[in-house]
Amino acid sequence: MRKDIDIPKSDGVYVAAVKEFNETHRTNDWNAYIINDLNEPLELVLVVSNGYNDQKVTSQMRHKLQLLPAKGYAKIEFIEDSVLELTNEFAVTYFLGGTLFEKKFVFEASSISDETAGPIPVMPKEGVLAS
Repeated sequence: MRKDIDIPKSDGVYVAAVKEFNETHRTNDWNAYIINDLNEPLELVLVVSNGYNDQKVTSQMRHKLQLLPAKGYAKIEFIEDSVLELTNEFAVTYFLGGTLFEKKFVFEASSISDETAGPIPVMPKEGVLAS
């Protein structure tokens, strides 16, 4: 019976951490983005994020996007500096062509840094892709 269950593979969707200048606070901040590198829009995108290590666990944050355009991206949340030392997970679910997809994206502890930043899909900026 298990062989009868089709679990589609999520490709072309990414979560990235991007460092950006915050005009209001005059600081360089890390922000998490969801990226759609597909040629079709994603519908009803749900993101649940949290951070953790052996001693600490952050509260869960929940986000919803009704539509993420093809070859588009959207800011999920600000990543506070003290959370960078934790493992950060982003559980993403979305509909594509009437099919539900899900994938967990993980930034290992201390993996978000200027040294690990590089080109990311769709966005004209550098950042760190979650695995």
